[in-house]
Amino acid sequence: MPGIWETHMTFSLRSRNLFKTIAVVLALALPTALAISSADARVGGGFSSGSRGSRTYSAPPSTTTAPGSASQFNRTYTQPGAGMNSAATAPARGGLFGRGGGFLGGLAAGFLGAGLLGMLFGGGLFGGLGGLSSILGLIIQIALMVLVVRLAMSWWQRRHAPRAAYANADAGAGPGPQANYRSGLAGGLGGFGFGANNAPLEIKPGDYEAFERLLGEIQTAWSNEDVAKLHTLATPEMVSYFEQDLAQNRARNVVNKVTNVKLLQGDLAEAWREGETEYATVALRFALTDKTVDRNSGAIVAGSEQPGEATEVWTFARRPGSGWELSAIQQTN
Repeated sequence: MPGIWETHMTFSLRSRNLFKTIAVVLALALPTALAISSADARVGGGFSSGSRGSRTYSAPPSTTTAPGSASQFNRTYTQPGAGMNSAATAPARGGLFGRGGGFLGGLAAGFLGAGLLGMLFGGGLFGGLGGLSSILGLIIQIALMVLVVRLAMSWWQRRHAPRAAYANADAGAGPGPQANYRSGLAGGLGGFGFGANNAPLEIKPGDYEAFERLLGEIQTAWSNEDVAKLHTLATPEMVSYFEQDLAQNRARNVVNKVTNVKLLQGDLAEAWREGETEYATVALRFALTDKTVDRNSGAIVAGSEQPGEATEVWTFARRPGSGWELSAIQQTN
């Protein structure tokens, strides 16, 4: 790196200080950026998204498959105290700089806009550069702002999610009666899920088969960017998140391909009924090949051809006359 900086000795002192500042910021942000990139693959984008009805802000019981805790939701339409019905019909949120971005989204838009205008008029977010340096500075500003605002919004959502419900659930609730199932054996096992203030729900062998089928079909529809198919497999809320993630992939000119999905182990965490809606939360450990490729060349830009494993907690919802749909994905700690 010293050699690179030495070739720019003709820059003014102000310009050198600017690039040093940017280098420090990038060095600090790089580990986080890499972590985000590795978590952005496969359906759900590595986030905890969706709704679990009235239990959205209650931690599901741990299971043999997922002995730790499930992450709190950082993308959900459900407000504290609200159930699935209000979440499923909530309007889609705006993008990073849209109406749904709230205070941080507006701040980011104004901040970036100020930087763009500053560049056009000879100034800039960090004091301004000239010629080629201005263009490079502008590109770096945009990249930094997208990264920083994304991290800030994620932190803001987690910060304002009620933590007490999770703490109470973790302290006072242990794993309830569970039904374990493995790929190829799901049809032979069934179980019940019990919960306070909710009617118990029996999960039958055919339900487990549906969960396993949905695991594969959702990953396939995601890889094919088939939004119409996803609408038949997941709730409108979940599809709205998938569409946001797919749009980000298109903006980066990449496509995520998840293949060779095979359920290795699964446990029923809990199952219950709220009004006419039935819910089942299951922990899933599955094998998959996860790679992100360039849309034009097909070259792998993230992931690999090597098979890997993932463990997530999925919640499915079902209404009278309809089949199971994916209503939430939670990452495991």
